[in-house]
Amino acid sequence: MELGTKERRVLVIGMDESSHSFYALEWTLDHFFPSPETSPFKLVIVYARPTPSSVLGFAQNGSPGIVNLVEADLKKTTARIVDKAKAMCNAKSVDDVKVDISEGNPRNIICDAVEKHHASILVVGSHGYGTLKRAVLGSVSDYCAHHAHCSVLIVKKPKGKH
Repeated sequence: MELGTKERRVLVIGMDESSHSFYALEWTLDHFFPSPETSPFKLVIVYARPTPSSVLGFAQNGSPGIVNLVEADLKKTTARIVDKAKAMCNAKSVDDVKVDISEGNPRNIICDAVEKHHASILVVGSHGYGTLKRAVLGSVSDYCAHHAHCSVLIVKKPKGKH
């Protein structure tokens, strides 16, 4: 490292296909990268792609044709999410963005990415589930808040922006 230069810290943002995730990305870009060239952070976008078996559930023993269709759809969804996230970053002149796509449970993928990239901060969106829904479905943001080895910021979308 040259004298006078400082290694930028890593900010990881966990994404999914929800509007809550894209709001969290927009919020992050506005608050952590108002002037990208002077931001103290490098941005890593993490997307935990579902596995075909998690989408198919008990029907996973179906025909290979169905599995191939689901796999193709997951690839298209992944590309759509990544392209939209990169476009949002480019629109804010945040061009130095790393995208990390892994297949599996979002909770584990995001927490593993924090370790892998040595993140200083993790940003995740909140779906705003109530107590019962959160208990049944689980909350990725809640899990990350308790298990990620860095500071965690949970961005809630204002009620009027749904």
